[in-house]
Amino acid sequence: MNTLLPLLLQLESHISNFEKTNPKVSNSTVGWQIDHCLLVINGIIGQLEISDPLKFQPKWTFPKFMVFTTGKIPRGKAKAPKVVIPTQVATQEKLIAKLAAAKNNVLKLDSFSENQFFNHPFFKDLNVKQTKKFLTIHTKHHLKIIEDILK
Repeated sequence: MNTLLPLLLQLESHISNFEKTNPKVSNSTVGWQIDHCLLVINGIIGQLEISDPLKFQPKWTFPKFMVFTTGKIPRGKAKAPKVVIPTQVATQEKLIAKLAAAKNNVLKLDSFSENQFFNHPFFKDLNVKQTKKFLTIHTKHHLKIIEDILK
């Protein structure tokens, strides 16, 4: 079963809280957290889709080892690349549209060659299997932040 689809449904369930914030947890809103997750998912899958599997170069990195082994991303330890940082406050309508695109993109993952890849700034080249794991870990990380904002 695709583990990303249920996570997308969880993100979707929080869209109604998109304006909520809790400065003790994060300076960003729930909507920002959702938007960031969707930018990451849609952007990475877009990179996988156009990648050349023959150029995949697996590389061991300590950060990848730690995150993939623990299944957790430490809070506040890394800064997201500008391309996946929301630049405008998302409306509910825009979040719903990005979510629909993410659902479609996630369904494409199983049709990719196993060594289609994207280059992560800390983890280097991640193939399709590793990308699914990363997207799951990353989305759970932000869902936890959302839940903490809403407490």
